[in-house]
Amino acid sequence: MKNKQNFALPTITSTYAGEAASGYIAAALLSANTLDKKLITIMPNVKYKSVIQKLDVSGIIQDASCDFVTSGSVAISEQVITPKELQVNLQLCKQEFVDSWEALSLGFSAFDNIPASFNDFLVSYVGGKVAEATETAIWQGTNVNGSFPGFQNLLSASIAAGGATAVVAAKDSAGAIASGSITSTNVIAKLDGLVSSIPDTVYGKEDLVIYVGTGVAKAYQQATAGATSATSYGANGYNNQFTIGEKPYNYNGIDLVLCPGLGANKLVAAQKSNLFFGTGLLNDYNTVKVLDMSDIDGSQNFRVIMRYTAAVQFGIGQDIVYYGAY
Repeated sequence: MKNKQNFALPTITSTYAGEAASGYIAAALLSANTLDKKLITIMPNVKYKSVIQKLDVSGIIQDASCDFVTSGSVAISEQVITPKELQVNLQLCKQEFVDSWEALSLGFSAFDNIPASFNDFLVSYVGGKVAEATETAIWQGTNVNGSFPGFQNLLSASIAAGGATAVVAAKDSAGAIASGSITSTNVIAKLDGLVSSIPDTVYGKEDLVIYVGTGVAKAYQQATAGATSATSYGANGYNNQFTIGEKPYNYNGIDLVLCPGLGANKLVAAQKSNLFFGTGLLNDYNTVKVLDMSDIDGSQNFRVIMRYTAAVQFGIGQDIVYYGAY
């Protein structure tokens, strides 16, 4: 029997602050699916708040003349994004992670990128949890402890407030505000209503996409596989493939992008350049600490501390269409 190689429990006490912490914070936050795939615009260096300016011009073309004659109108409005200060204070048992770290160090891993140290291994583990929470907060977050107002909250508030610059509520074929469950039998009709509600000035833009959650993505795959008679794809589905292979996530030329953090029965049609995520990667507030408690209280615990900022905001409300409960 071969002797198992034993690794001594590592001693780890590391502190990174401000710019030194930016790499760890970026790895944690930007691994969220919506951010990792760059499905929205990332503003990485917002220290306190930033102004998103919206420029609207009209009537600027006129007949030529020898004089300079001012034409048209220019209207500038703005949205403010203010990242919220957040933190992670987590205590974990060191022993529970040593076996996994040994496997990585000895090469018994499916991962291509092996953390350079046990310290990085612990931070990457916690960073993964931060990424999951951030993905959910981007879409479903509210202004409660440990979260920030997400797009669903902001878009609903804009529709409720009304006005010429408000977010557009998706309509059904009868012209009424659409809402309710999205299933494989009605997902095509729901998407049709959403697309019909997109303003003509936005339709056809290169970065226009439809954001969908996991449930809607599943329903769309089932519908395009011919799993329901309520669609026009026929019994064998898209391209006669039935249930073989993934069907294209595209509806009449507009890509459907999967955002796991988006709530059930929600759809958002918007340009990637009109939805923003703000954080201060170079903010002095940023902190990443790994504290070994063995020299303090004799335990095999370690504490991971992260401090960072995050928030979302949209730019031009009337260019966004939202399907959901308002």
